[in-house]
Amino acid sequence: MRIAYLTQSYPPMISGAALSAQQTAEAMAKRGHQVLVIAASDRENPYHTYKDNLIVVRLCSFNNPMRVGQRLILFPQRTILKLLNRFQPDIIHTHEPLQMGMLAVKYAKRAHIPVTLTTHQLPWFVASYLPQSFRPLVETALWAYARMSLKRYSSLIAPTQTIATIVKEKTGLKPDVISYGLDLQAFHPPHLPDLVTATRTKLNLPSNAPVILHVGRLDTDKSVDKVIRAVAPAILKTEAHLLIVGDGCQKNHLIRLCSELKIEEHVHFTGFIHPSALPEIYRAANVFITASEIETQGIVLLEAAASGLPIVAVNASCISEIVHDRVNGFLTEPGNFHAFSDAIISLVSNPKRAYVMGREGRISAEEHDIHITWTQHENLYFEIEKQTRRQYSTLRQRWMARWDFVKTLIDLK
Repeated sequence: MRIAYLTQSYPPMISGAALSAQQTAEAMAKRGHQVLVIAASDRENPYHTYKDNLIVVRLCSFNNPMRVGQRLILFPQRTILKLLNRFQPDIIHTHEPLQMGMLAVKYAKRAHIPVTLTTHQLPWFVASYLPQSFRPLVETALWAYARMSLKRYSSLIAPTQTIATIVKEKTGLKPDVISYGLDLQAFHPPHLPDLVTATRTKLNLPSNAPVILHVGRLDTDKSVDKVIRAVAPAILKTEAHLLIVGDGCQKNHLIRLCSELKIEEHVHFTGFIHPSALPEIYRAANVFITASEIETQGIVLLEAAASGLPIVAVNASCISEIVHDRVNGFLTEPGNFHAFSDAIISLVSNPKRAYVMGREGRISAEEHDIHITWTQHENLYFEIEKQTRRQYSTLRQRWMARWDFVKTLIDLK
């Protein structure tokens, strides 16, 4: 099968969508499919790479003012349609519903092939950057656009059942649920204490103090300021340290907040760390926390659970599918600052309970084995390709029958 992936972000640019697109594209290439990826260039200039069955074409791009380290393609229609015409895909999988998605739909309709879309973000992602008074209006408008545009796809993919349910309620369309998946060989609980100590030394963390970990973008929608405010009482009571991994537009503001709360000596900002180095960082921590309320799955939650970390999170969006309250962590209601802080203190103060919860998290994470995800994608591709071929065959037969009828009428005259 010839598969084309269209995405704005692709590694070395890092995001949930970028990693999902890369992992799936590389897996399909290894399974013998011919794969084309079209993405924004991570540099100023366009370029392409080729390895075995995988071609990655990077198009001319511009800095994304809303996201550190991200770039965007603008007005790529002519180039993308030309690339697709040359490649002649059997199916297109797009990871962005606006520019890339509409171009995928346009080409697929012309070429009589299926096109699928993974819903990495919902309208609340855009709305989270706006003043509170504008959010309901913007979300309503975006859902109206979604109802109109999503009908043009052969299928939709959602990473969790929660997101699939929301999409169905808002648009009437039922997505297939396919987890982002996780490499369970890379993310696992620590086996060797010496390696944990070495990682902590490298990160300037004390060897014996509890470490509370947050991994993710330092942007408004991730609510990292709420994490810091909730951790402050835990630091004062337990001498724990907070490790914040990631970069973003809010970084300087968050550093100032730590200073205002007088916890800066116990908070460590690493900046961006390549995903390949993350497993050892998870293993060096004791608790994982997040205050994000806009996740569609939350890859970092899967990574933490697979690494044997208990999790403290907010009961919003799809998070309860990964964090089971009082089983592998704690879920608190949005806005309940004291409950969030108390949950952190409870786990930091009770290592035995934290260990038991972490062990349960590992068990639940095993349902998200990345190999299962790849097989589900591959099966879906074959299924919708067969359905589309059957639909166009039926349509062609109808038109031929109509034409035969017209010719019969002409002959009768």
